[in-house]
Amino acid sequence: MTEGNFVDYVKIYVSSGKGGKGSTHLHREKFIEKGGPDGGDGGRGGHVYLVGNKGLWTLFHLKFARHIKAGNGGDGSGDRSTGADGDDKYIEVPLGTVVKDKETGEILFEITDDGEKQILSRGGKGGLGNWHFRSSTNQTPRYSQPGLPGVEMDVILELKVLADVGLVGFPNAGKSTLLSVLTSAKPKIADYPFTTLKPNLGIVAYRDFQSFVIADIPGIIEGAAEGKGLGHYFLRHIERNSTLLFLVPVDTPDIKAEYDILVNELTKYNPEMLDKERLLVISKCDMLDDELKAELKTELDVAFKDIPYMFISSVAQQGLTELKDKLWKMLND
Repeated sequence: MTEGNFVDYVKIYVSSGKGGKGSTHLHREKFIEKGGPDGGDGGRGGHVYLVGNKGLWTLFHLKFARHIKAGNGGDGSGDRSTGADGDDKYIEVPLGTVVKDKETGEILFEITDDGEKQILSRGGKGGLGNWHFRSSTNQTPRYSQPGLPGVEMDVILELKVLADVGLVGFPNAGKSTLLSVLTSAKPKIADYPFTTLKPNLGIVAYRDFQSFVIADIPGIIEGAAEGKGLGHYFLRHIERNSTLLFLVPVDTPDIKAEYDILVNELTKYNPEMLDKERLLVISKCDMLDDELKAELKTELDVAFKDIPYMFISSVAQQGLTELKDKLWKMLND
C-alpha cells in the first residue's frame, strides 16, 4: 500500500433511519360492520453499526464515503401488520479504531476485536398503531403514533495501530532497517530523512512458534508535539504499545541528549507515555571495535542508570537475537 492510501483519520456524517408511523385503520369485512381498530405498528429505523475487521488496517475506504445513512422503517397497515424494519448499515473498520463525537470530542467507544459490533447511531422506534389504544371507553381510536426520528451525528474515526512494541527515533536512525531484518515487512529504506511516511507493522517470529508485533512510525524531531516534521501525525499509533524501543545511532554526537528529546516529545504529546516500558537500543554498532564499545558502555552506565540499553547492528545482524529475547521478556513480565 502506498503512503497516500494510508488514512488513519476521517470525519463522517451518519444518520440512522426514522421509525415508521403506526396505522389508524378500522377493520372492515363482509358480515362484520364494525370490526374495531386493527392498525399495525411502524417498523423501526435502521441502525448504523461499526464492525471490526482484522483484514483492514486503514480507513482509506471511508475517505470518500462521508455520508452514511440507514433505511427508514416502513409504516404499519391494517390487520395489525407491522411495517418492515429499515435496512441497517454496517461500517467495517480496522482494529484499533477510536470513535469520537465531533462536537464534544467525547470518546464513544473503541473497536479492538475482529467481528466486534457496536451501534453508532440507533434507529428511531416505530410508532404504535391504533389497535394499542382501544379501551372499553374508547372502542374506536382514530389516532396512532408517528415514528421517532433517527439520530444524526458527525463523528471522527481515529485509527491507533495495535502493536506490542513501538519504534521511536529520529529520522534516519535505522528504524525501517531494523524492522526489515526482525520481520518480513518491506518498509521503504533510503539515505534521506523522513523515508517512512506511514506506520509499518511487522510480526517478529520468536522461539517455539511465538510472535509479537512491532510498529515503526515516521521519525520524530524536536518540536514534533507542536507539529514539526511528520511524527506528530502518527504519535497516536504508539499510545497502545506496552513497550517503546528508542533507537539511537552510535554516531550521534550526544546519545543522552537525543534520547531526552525523544522522551520529552512523547511526554508533551501524552504524559502517560512515561508509564510504558522503555528500552534504549544503540544501532549501527558494527562501526565500533571492542575498545570503543567498552568506553561507550562506561559512559552509558552513568547516563542511563534506570533504563536498559543494548548494542546492535541491523546490517551486520549483531545483537538481534538478544534484542528479541529482551523484548519478549519485557512484554511478558
